[in-house]
Amino acid sequence: MDDSERRPWIVGVSGASGTPYAAAVLRALLHAGEAVDLVVSRAARLTVLDETGRPFRDAHRREDLRAWLARGADGTDGRFETDLANVRFWAAGDLAAGPSSGSYPVKGMLIVPASTACVAGVALGLSKDLLQRAASVTLKERRPLVVAVRETPLSGQTLKHLVALDEAGAVVLPASPAFYAGATHIQDLVDFVAGRALDAVRVPHKLYQRWEGELGGGRGIKAE
Repeated sequence: MDDSERRPWIVGVSGASGTPYAAAVLRALLHAGEAVDLVVSRAARLTVLDETGRPFRDAHRREDLRAWLARGADGTDGRFETDLANVRFWAAGDLAAGPSSGSYPVKGMLIVPASTACVAGVALGLSKDLLQRAASVTLKERRPLVVAVRETPLSGQTLKHLVALDEAGAVVLPASPAFYAGATHIQDLVDFVAGRALDAVRVPHKLYQRWEGELGGGRGIKAE
């Protein structure tokens, strides 16, 4: 793809627990033929290491991302294979990066998962790192922004921040899996949340069984 025609989705990964959600969203975007600009916060790198046992290093970003995306939500390595040709990496501390400017052409942004600190930073316009700055730019340019908050319970202050994001035009999408789709594996629950995030930005996928108005349809059970 010619750089002049490239219009990626920015995917921001903050430090909240839930790196399998981020991996599922990234895989699905790339499988749909979408380009991705990836920003992984400093805190998220620690979460990736803690939840996967693998680092995410600047000098080995492509190698480390390949290993991360190959890992299933149950910890099985080598479960998935993903072409990373359409991924561009940006350091979280690089406030001069492309996504820091509204003139940089992108389709929108997904923050998966979004920590409460990240939610607060975006809601207040702090722009303390590239992830928050890119989200602020996405809002001011009236582009789609999905914030997949991953925390429970939610404090009153966080709820106020989420309302502020909703009023600013963001889609607040709690990482809350459903069970009607016939989930039989932890990956199914993860993929449901990832699929709802992609639904919010109208990217086609086949990550979960959609509701069709029939009880038990997701599990192949007919209602009596």
